[in-house]
Amino acid sequence: MIDHPTPSSATALSSARRTLQIEAQALTDLAARLDDDFRHVVDLLLACRGRVVVSGIGKTGHIARKVAATFASTGTPAFFVHAAEAIHGDLGMITRDDVLIAISHSGSGQELLTILPVARRMGTTLVAITGNPDSELARLADWHLDTSVAQEACPLNLAPTASTTAALALGDALAVACLEARGFGPEDFARSHPGGTLGRRLLTHVRDVMRDGAALPLVTEDASLFPVLEVMSAKGMGMTIVVDSEGKPVGIFTDGDLRRLIERHGDIRNLTVAQGMTRLPRSIGPDALAVDAAREMDEQRLNQMLVVDADGALLGALHMHDLMAAKVV
Repeated sequence: MIDHPTPSSATALSSARRTLQIEAQALTDLAARLDDDFRHVVDLLLACRGRVVVSGIGKTGHIARKVAATFASTGTPAFFVHAAEAIHGDLGMITRDDVLIAISHSGSGQELLTILPVARRMGTTLVAITGNPDSELARLADWHLDTSVAQEACPLNLAPTASTTAALALGDALAVACLEARGFGPEDFARSHPGGTLGRRLLTHVRDVMRDGAALPLVTEDASLFPVLEVMSAKGMGMTIVVDSEGKPVGIFTDGDLRRLIERHGDIRNLTVAQGMTRLPRSIGPDALAVDAAREMDEQRLNQMLVVDADGALLGALHMHDLMAAKVV
């Protein structure tokens, strides 16, 4: 078993700082080098009638996959095709309406050089992202973006490090430029991330989480308190909704109202719910975002809120526990 020396903390930190400085400088140089070719590629992507297809192999294959994912999640339909798989059938996924972005630091990857001429014959527009503007890949493409770096962070100047960072950052720059040009906003982002926190917050409406129908604890104004308490216990919302003869809400009676009523009267056996209910309870519309309802309930220190339509008719009720279960708070 070979015994490898363990670097000191100072040596490790020095190595890390050097790596980050080299990669940061590569990005600074890349930003300064951007020209009208970048703008033309953005225009091309915005006008694409098909999909943006991103391809690479090896380390740049991993970068290409991430770039495609970033495009797709920010409003530019895209997918990744592995260059080696493309020459064995996956090239059929690409059409003339697509834009093919080929990523290769050397610009000499044989797999990419094999698929680009075929894609060109189909009429697919080609964009090359390489660190070698004079490479064959750059010459085959309709547009070339230069990601050359002065050196890799690898002390042997062999392992793709600064070069892959530059390619990834340029892919992000293209995606963000397209995002901004499309006016892609938080709601759009949420639609492509429905399972994430933002998606839940921006796509979940009050109607999606409110209780309605038989789940609502309803009583009339003349109801005596003991039947009211039975309804409260059965429905598990910590309240009852008090409605008039037309079924419109006129108040709510909560656990807090019950305590206050006992403090005032002591014996509550002969009282009606109307004598202790909270009139003009807070309400919200069914199309409001659930996160807005949760914010208002939190600000007002409410555990429940009614849901009504524009005419004040009762549609449902919210409980803070339901909003928490829906993960909008």
